[in-house]
Amino acid sequence: MRTRTTALLLAPALAVTALAAVPAQARQSYPFQNPRLSVDARVNDLAGRLTLDEKISLLHQYQPAIPRLGIKRFKTGTEALHGLAWSTDVNAGGAVRTASATVFPQSVGLGATWNPDLLKKVGSAVGDEARGYNKENSDVWGLQLWAPVVNLLRDPRWGRNEEGYSEDPLLSGLLGTAYGKGMQGDHPKYLKAAPVVKHYLANNNEVRRDTTSSSLRPRVKKEYDEVPFKLPLSADAATGVMTAYNLINGRPATAHADANDLVRAWASKTLFNVTDAGGPNNLVNSQKYYGSLAEADAATIKAGVDSFTTDDTNSAKTIAAVKEALDKKYLAERDVDTAVRHILSIRVRLGEFDPDGGPYAKITKSVVNSPAHQRLARQAATEQTVLLKNQNGALPLDAAKNRKVAVVGPLADTLYTDWYSGALPYKVTPLAGIRDRLGSAGTVTGSEGADRIALKDAGSGRYVTAGTGAAGAPLKLSAEKPGAAEQFDVFDWGQGVVTLRSVANGKTVGRFNWGDTMVNDQDQPNGWFVQQMFKLERDGDGVLLRYAGYEKAYDWAEPAKTYLKAGDDGTLVLAPKGDATRFTREVVRDGVDEAVKVATGADTAVVVVGSMPFINGREDHDRTTMALAERQSELIKAVRKANPNTVVIVENSYPTTLTWEQDNVPALLWTSHAGAETGNALASVLFGDASPSGRLPQTWYRSENDLPDILEYDIIKTDRTYLYFKGKPLYPFGHGLSYGSFRYGKPRLSSRSTAANGTVTVQVPVTNTSRTAADEVVQLYTHQRTSRVKQPVKQLRAFQKVHLKAGQTRAVTLKLRAADLAHWDVTRNRWTVEKSTHDLLIGSSSADIRQRATLAVRGERIPARDLTKPTRAADFDDQQNALLVDESKVRGDAVGADSGGWIKFAGADLGRGVTGIKARAAREAEGGTTVQVRLDRPDGPLAGTLTIPSTGDRYAYREATAALTGATGRRDVYLVFGGDARLSSFALTR
Repeated sequence: MRTRTTALLLAPALAVTALAAVPAQARQSYPFQNPRLSVDARVNDLAGRLTLDEKISLLHQYQPAIPRLGIKRFKTGTEALHGLAWSTDVNAGGAVRTASATVFPQSVGLGATWNPDLLKKVGSAVGDEARGYNKENSDVWGLQLWAPVVNLLRDPRWGRNEEGYSEDPLLSGLLGTAYGKGMQGDHPKYLKAAPVVKHYLANNNEVRRDTTSSSLRPRVKKEYDEVPFKLPLSADAATGVMTAYNLINGRPATAHADANDLVRAWASKTLFNVTDAGGPNNLVNSQKYYGSLAEADAATIKAGVDSFTTDDTNSAKTIAAVKEALDKKYLAERDVDTAVRHILSIRVRLGEFDPDGGPYAKITKSVVNSPAHQRLARQAATEQTVLLKNQNGALPLDAAKNRKVAVVGPLADTLYTDWYSGALPYKVTPLAGIRDRLGSAGTVTGSEGADRIALKDAGSGRYVTAGTGAAGAPLKLSAEKPGAAEQFDVFDWGQGVVTLRSVANGKTVGRFNWGDTMVNDQDQPNGWFVQQMFKLERDGDGVLLRYAGYEKAYDWAEPAKTYLKAGDDGTLVLAPKGDATRFTREVVRDGVDEAVKVATGADTAVVVVGSMPFINGREDHDRTTMALAERQSELIKAVRKANPNTVVIVENSYPTTLTWEQDNVPALLWTSHAGAETGNALASVLFGDASPSGRLPQTWYRSENDLPDILEYDIIKTDRTYLYFKGKPLYPFGHGLSYGSFRYGKPRLSSRSTAANGTVTVQVPVTNTSRTAADEVVQLYTHQRTSRVKQPVKQLRAFQKVHLKAGQTRAVTLKLRAADLAHWDVTRNRWTVEKSTHDLLIGSSSADIRQRATLAVRGERIPARDLTKPTRAADFDDQQNALLVDESKVRGDAVGADSGGWIKFAGADLGRGVTGIKARAAREAEGGTTVQVRLDRPDGPLAGTLTIPSTGDRYAYREATAALTGATGRRDVYLVFGGDARLSSFALTR
């Protein structure tokens, strides 16, 4: 989802007209209003009563009322990623207000809990709060919730890393299933809310996200990217998918046939699928995939997407496009009917058409931020905290011995929200949480470790002055001495980017209303285009103040006016670099020095560093580094030197390259931006009231150099994620320390072998050998010893979070289905369980394996490839410089490559020889090219050469043939491209 303007546009207008738009209850009672009838019967009745115009009007995100039938307006898409977010509420007097709700930890933090039971409770709380707000204003707070995000965290540089759960498909899928089940409730017929999983599919980069294609070979698509969507949908824990912005193998996800062909097949109940915001328009504009919106909307509906999230509240464009599509026969009325029935099915299950609103209609706004939800938020914030390092028992802190604690760092006394957070109803910062935990018995001092500076015009000698009121004022040269109004706290977010907080009113400085002036008026950096970012660039013995706010989606283009200069009246305005005012940077207070003074002599120094979610990567902006900001690193090093008893807390949304910290700091903790209860949760972990039980849901790499290009989606070939990574990570997937210690006993298997359709239970006794009650996450991985194809180094198959008292032993039982060991066999286009021995690896992380066992799986042996049968080019075993592309605009994959690119088909049985090849190929460019057939290696013996003529269109395939010689026996067959072409399929001939 890209824009958050919809609720702002909608709320004031609807507040006035909501009561007049629809009668409270239609006078006539219709069958669709009868709860005793089946969902299908009610949908069929209502759909049959709608005119074509009324049906078309329901295809947009903002569905209008139909007063003649007593049907109210319906809005799709309330954001609910980790609590309700975004929507502006309207009070009884019609005034617009920012609505707050319980803010739970970011999704990556919820992923670190490894606790599906907790996720279900969190989801249930979110569903309750959605109902509570919906009860008060259903026009603004719709009950279709756009959550959870189950896109895999394949690359930690992804700007939206905080939105997903894990890099592992099983963990992501199970947590998404639990969250969805909680949101929709346990009623067999009705929905508390209607969760929509997003973003289908392979959406893990923001750079050029609407024009880049995620190239997914079949194994990666089936075994990896589809899994976290398939699990919740097959468990009926979601009521639809949101399509992604990117292309999948060259075809835009917005109009991808998977929405019908796969997604609906996974679910046993009717789904209501939606586009992401602006996705339909992208098909015509940035993607240029269709020539008109009528063609694009028709293709989207026929692909299985039911609702258009586009043009904010203006549905007229969609309605006109769909009508044009019907007129031009791109679309049939039955296609519209199908989509409308999908929509109405969910609305019926939400209880909307019941006389009493259904069983969940009694939930009121009293549930929002209730004491129970606050307790749940604290539990979630605690469980997601990960103890990365704990040298010589540095933690937990003994409150009796640590009465003097210093809490320092840029995140010590603040809480930040992200793009998909709701407004915090209250705040407990790390400093406040620790201070409250120690109470009057302790002394807790704090410092943000931020430099406080004044900026003096080198020419006039006047200082930059900010406004003193809550609304601030434009920055201007004014005072001759640096008082409070002339001072700014500088927060470093890395790569030269800083924010400036005015001492005059505590507000952050930013660009005012897209104009040329800068005003101190924001609580924190925010907005789609983040306007509160600056760089202080050295210029001789002074500095230039450069505005560095996000100006443009995707590739940031530096505008002509980037620097600040003083105008005739002293007001700072944007100007070209050549006109910029040069300032003297006067340090009023050195932040690192102050933090060192506070930390020196303290029993313990707690340094809280991390990210600002609107700056360090977010929607539309990927990261180029995972390092801490430079000044934050300096702070840690200085405090550690001043106080050997230093604990570092990293509060951010993604893995961080903490190599120096791991080597030099006694104790390291990680937390996501975990909501209002962050401070209480951290304090409880620091002082041992809770033993840390969070486990990393991603691999933490030592360097960005461990990662390939962010646009490379072939995790198998490039050894991505813990599944295939062969290097030594900083922290492995599943890592997390505890204050307890655990002994794993010898595992017992229900059977040492199993058929391909069998199930084996693995029982392992786990003993808490410490004097501390603690949680352990028991993790079961497998490794397949032999296979036709490259298999993961190890793969998570089951896990269980268990609480053990001191000295307690519990037999943990984990189930393993042989079917879960299957991989996608590209030689036959189906799942297969191979005959092989599997190592069962049981432990506390993917690298901390405590016990092992073996399991013999009586599967099948995959026969040698028979390339005399028609073979899809996309079903290769390996490739170099080849991409998966769209075979047609509707469905199907082909392979596209340029000169030197190749695809490999391993272990082909050529028997006594094949004599020819025929292939379906296309070439859009003028002139012809070739595809060579080589054996054993890309530069191996040449068996023959296909000549590919120009077909004039990338989708116009023609048959090409060639004679082959020397192609006998069991060989690897390579198809090597001589120039730009597309290959759909081929077959060898005898």
